[in-house]
Amino acid sequence: MKSANYYLLDVFTDQPFSGNPLAVFLEVGELDTRTMQSLANELNLAETVFLSAPTAPNHYPMRIFTPTRELPFAGHPTVGAAHLLAELNLVKPDRPLVLQPAIGELTIRYQQGRATFTTAQPVMIKESTIDRITAVELLGLDSHQVVGDPVIASYGLPFHLIELASQRALESVSLSSAHWMDTVAFSAAEQVYLYVVEQQSGETMQIRSRMFCMHDSICEDPATGSAAAALTGYLASLRRDALQCKIQQGEEMGRPSVIHTAANGDIKPGLATVSGHAVVVGKGAFYVAK
Repeated sequence: MKSANYYLLDVFTDQPFSGNPLAVFLEVGELDTRTMQSLANELNLAETVFLSAPTAPNHYPMRIFTPTRELPFAGHPTVGAAHLLAELNLVKPDRPLVLQPAIGELTIRYQQGRATFTTAQPVMIKESTIDRITAVELLGLDSHQVVGDPVIASYGLPFHLIELASQRALESVSLSSAHWMDTVAFSAAEQVYLYVVEQQSGETMQIRSRMFCMHDSICEDPATGSAAAALTGYLASLRRDALQCKIQQGEEMGRPSVIHTAANGDIKPGLATVSGHAVVVGKGAFYVAK
């Protein structure tokens, strides 16, 4: 038997036991895909990261797994892995870090205590298969609480973006499993991202959000970087000037998180940046067959 060592982090927060939990395994070159998936299933976190030995200074291959599948890209694993490498002095924070998930290389920089990455490809935006009336029924809200028709946006992982009218509406959401199976489960996106623009001043938006997906049942996520990026890319497509967003998520779960995003301005059209803190909260090891 040999050990597969991992670290536990809370991501998109600077406080332990808030934000989104993440496990990161280091130097996993001998682990096969089946074992990685089994480890992710055993940990049962939203995502688990596996980093191989660097291919060049500050260049790390990265694979991301949920308990049931591998993902091409996800935001909180990217930010969390970057923070762990810096915490362990495995990278030089004054130089860009390059993580290499399936979607393509992601360049990460360390600024103001946060890890910041730029998406690997332009945002994809298309009509949602959920209309406004269907969204009302899905969310258990009144018709005036849903703003306009949803859209789908993606930087590698697609989300139905649904704007709500107020924080009260966001807190009042009561998802219908039956409507989910009819409208979301077999759609072009298996995740729903709800958001409220609480305040807007010039290029800055204060946003509250919630993200839901379905595994064995409907689950909520406390901090979703890929969804925050998708929302930012969509909002940026509606304007020409620079956009900066501070997105708060996880409040309803007792795991508050903060995700900083930006688009337009000095950022190449169609791309977005995602930024956040993370804290290391523990470590462990699994015994796996040689």
